[in-house]
Amino acid sequence: MTTTEQHIDPKLITILETVSDPEIPVLSIMDMGVVRSAILENEFVKVQITPTYSGCPAMDVIGDDIKTALKEAGYQCEVELILSPAWTTDWITPRGRKALEDYGIASPLDAEADKDVLLHGKRLVKCPQCGSINTKMVSQFGSTACKAQFQCDDCQEPFDYFKCLK
Repeated sequence: MTTTEQHIDPKLITILETVSDPEIPVLSIMDMGVVRSAILENEFVKVQITPTYSGCPAMDVIGDDIKTALKEAGYQCEVELILSPAWTTDWITPRGRKALEDYGIASPLDAEADKDVLLHGKRLVKCPQCGSINTKMVSQFGSTACKAQFQCDDCQEPFDYFKCLK
């Protein structure tokens, strides 16, 4: 399986889209791209998920939520955590990126721009409140390890920026 391939039975997509990321509840695990496969065989589902980073504390909750959602839909299931290939922010869907911004979290830039922002203070992160790029990093660490704290100099609102992970 390459980094962009997902093997998900179409019958399971709607069910898996109901499972939210516990740290960012406006995102489904499908929009986050953590579901790498969901295979249905004789009413038994095997789901493989990849954490956003290896120490992500939400993975046990996500696994339990997947089992609950599938059980409610009449399926037995097994959830397996896979670490390779490593999750990347490229796996966040366009719908997921929009949901992040609507929720008040700036979506990740590409890797080079991310380095320019986090290491060199370039003003490239768009404020999810007013759309300005007149923003500055306040802290490399936000509400979770995968986010940085920013503030907009135009509207003065603080916000999280979801760091690029490759």
